[in-house]
Order: sequence, then structure tokens, then C-alpha cells
Amino acid sequence: MAEAIIDTAFERTLQKRYRQPEGVEQFGIEAIPAAKKTVKWYDLFSIILNFLVNPATILRGGLGVAAGLSFQASLAAECCGIIIAACFYVVIATVGVDYGIPGQVATRGIYGLRGSKLIPSFLRSIASCYWFAFQTVIGATAIVAVLTKLTGGSYPLIWVSVGFGLLQAFVAVVGYESLKTLSRIALPLKVVIFAYMFVLLANHSDPNFAPSAVLAFPGKAGWNWVIFATWLNASAAGWLTMITDAADFCRYSRTRADMWVGTLSAAAIGAFVSGALGAYAAAAVLGKTANPFVIITGISTGWLTPALLLVFVAIDNWTINVLNLYTGGLSISNIFERIGRFWTTLIASIAGVVLSAVPDVLNSYLNYVSMLGNFFSPIAGVLVFDYLLLKRMQLDVPSLFRLDGRYRYWRGFNLVAVAWTALGFLFYMFVVPTSWIPALATLLFTGIGYSVTALVAAARSQPMAIASAPVAAPISLPMPAE
Repeated sequence: MAEAIIDTAFERTLQKRYRQPEGVEQFGIEAIPAAKKTVKWYDLFSIILNFLVNPATILRGGLGVAAGLSFQASLAAECCGIIIAACFYVVIATVGVDYGIPGQVATRGIYGLRGSKLIPSFLRSIASCYWFAFQTVIGATAIVAVLTKLTGGSYPLIWVSVGFGLLQAFVAVVGYESLKTLSRIALPLKVVIFAYMFVLLANHSDPNFAPSAVLAFPGKAGWNWVIFATWLNASAAGWLTMITDAADFCRYSRTRADMWVGTLSAAAIGAFVSGALGAYAAAAVLGKTANPFVIITGISTGWLTPALLLVFVAIDNWTINVLNLYTGGLSISNIFERIGRFWTTLIASIAGVVLSAVPDVLNSYLNYVSMLGNFFSPIAGVLVFDYLLLKRMQLDVPSLFRLDGRYRYWRGFNLVAVAWTALGFLFYMFVVPTSWIPALATLLFTGIGYSVTALVAAARSQPMAIASAPVAAPISLPMPAE
């Protein structure tokens, strides 16, 4: 009872400090009180599965087939990329469970209090807005196709994208509780409609749509390694852009076990069912079209299929893009500490909606994902290897909020981390070939190189030695300084 009263007082203090409206999540960069950490594995499973059963993951399965892969090869590339990336993802997600802090605040312990703002937080803010726009444009293309099928009219893609984006922004600014509730409602609806789409494809009169024909579809290149590695890399790189946000989704979780079970099971199941739908639809049309929503709309004859597809796209985008804006808002909060989570999420929403009016975010998908992978693969390498091997998954939480604390490094910057992030970026851009799976190769190259360099630097530099060492002191959950 006493803890609840203290927590309520804390939230009121945050509301007053940041001038945020009532009824929204007040916590931004602040650590979540232990009494509020009640989320079980199935809620996290629902959130992550909702995120992975999305137009981008589905489309990627179809794009792999269109690029020449067989159905099995495209599905394997999608699943392997997500699962490999998820193994690194859950290491950083543990920060949220253990300390109740967002992932961006945790990066202060690795990049330094100032370095974290200028590198991972800035880049993640951009990535969040891009992913929001990308999902919105994909959803808008499906909505336009469905509305055209139902009404026979024509609809401007740009204005549908913008309007759809505005509708999605509402839940994100409210906060985590609305996200959890929406995920619980959306998931069963999505599963039912998803199953319906599979049945519709498998029972189409065209013999190429039969399961046996799809499974036997060889693709133009079959299991060609370079093409397979390209799409595995796209899958892994897309997931790795979220690694700095891993803690955001589970900082309300009860235990590490809840996080591990919920996250990894959702990653495996979500990647499989989403990739399978996209690859199945593309293989059924012999790789001539990659967008399964266009294919499904084209083969339907009544109003039921387009209507269900419209519902699916609407709730799917809503659940996914809430996460994009939510994490984007937390990234901006880490940069500008005096602005509350509600307002920073609103800023991310505005930027994402504006970007959704640019159709090129869909047309140049592979280029954008590769570019984001250039940045986030080395960042992931530094974060995972530092937190797992050097700090042994132990942080001094109060020092994350003090420039004069143990994570001061050199005037707030971990120069070793900055240098290896730059080297990893150059490695990804100019050295590693596609056949090596650049996202994974860069993560390992950067992580190992950073760890060795950090240990050498720690032997000669007191700031590096103090900052890189694990902390065994009891966990403390402070409010950031005014």
C-alpha cells in the first residue's frame, strides 16, 4: 500500500515536471518502480508477435521469392535473420527487466552520457520515424487496393497514408498500458484473418496456388547463396535497428524468464507465419508480384475478403506503429531530458506522418534497410559485447543520470565505442561482401574489436577502467536531476 502511494506521488511529480496530461504514461527515461513491474510473458509475447506479424515482414517473404528464391529459401532467410538477431536482442532486453530503464538510457553506460544522445538515440529516432512511415505506406497501399475493389473508385495514396498515420499516432502518445491492451485485442483478430488468407490462397482455382505447387516452386535461383544472404541480412538488419529499444518493451516485465520466453517464442512464430504468407503468395504467382495484399485482393470475388483485409491492415499497422512511435519518443526523451515522454512521442508522430507522405520509403526499401544496418550493426556489436562481456550485465543505475558518475568516460563520450562504431560502419560499407551476411559479420567484427580495445584501454586509463567494470552494488532507481 505504501509503495503504491509513493509510486502515485512519483507519477504526479513527473506529470507536473513535464506538463503532461493526465491519463497517459508519465514515465520516460525514469526507471519503472518495482511495484509496476507486473507484465507476464504472454503480454510481451502478444506485443512482439503483433510487431512481427506485419506488412514489412510479410512483404519481405514475397520480395525474396520475387528476387529468385524458392518458397522454402525465402522463408528460411526470413526466419534465420530474425532468430539470429533476436539472440543478440534479448541480451540488451535484459536491461529493462533488471533495472526498469529504457534501452536508450542504458546506452549511456556504454557510449557515455553525451555519446549515447548523439549516436544511438539520434539514429534510433530517425529509424523509428522511417519504420513508422514504411509500415504506414505499405498499409495505405493495401487500403487503397481494398477500397478500390469494394467501391470501384480511386484514392490518392499520399492522403490515405497521412490520414492512416494520424489515426495510429493516438495510442502511442497515451503510452504502454494502451499498447498492452491494444495488443491483447488485436492478436486473436489478426490470427483468425491470417489463417483465412492462407486458406483463401491454398484453395484458389489456379493450380499454381495449391500447396504442393508452391512447395515445389523452384524460383529462378532456388537456394542461391548470395540472394539468400541478401534477404537474410535484410531480415536481421531490420530487427537489429530495434536493439536499442529492446529494454523499452520489457521494463514492466516481472522476470527475465517472462522476457526470454515471451520474446524468443514470438520472434520464431512471428517470423515463420509472416514470411510464409508473403512467400506463399509470391510463389503462387511464380514470383511475378511480391505484394501479397495485392495478390489476395486480386483473387477475391466477393466483399468479405477485402473487408477482412482492411481490418487486418488497420489493426496490424496500429499495433506495429504504436511501438515505432513509442520507442522513437523514448529516444528523443534521452536526447532532450527536459521534455516528457508524451511530448517527445508527439514529436516522433508528427515526423513519421510527414515522412509517410513520401512513397519512396517503400520503393527503395532494400536501400534504406541496408543503410540502417550500416549504423545499427556496429552499434549492436558495441552494446552486446560491452554489456555481456565487460560489464557482466551489471550497471550502476544512479551514474546513468550523473555526468560526474562512473560513466563519464572522456567528457561524456566513450571514445573507444565511438571509434569502433565508425570502423564497423566502414567495414559494413566497403569491406564485407553480401555473401558474408553484412549485419551479422559487422556485429561480430565490431563487438570483438571493441572488447579487445576496451580491455587494453582500461589497463591504461582510469576512466575507462571504472566505466567498463561490472557493478555489484544494490540496484537503485533514482529520479533524474532537475
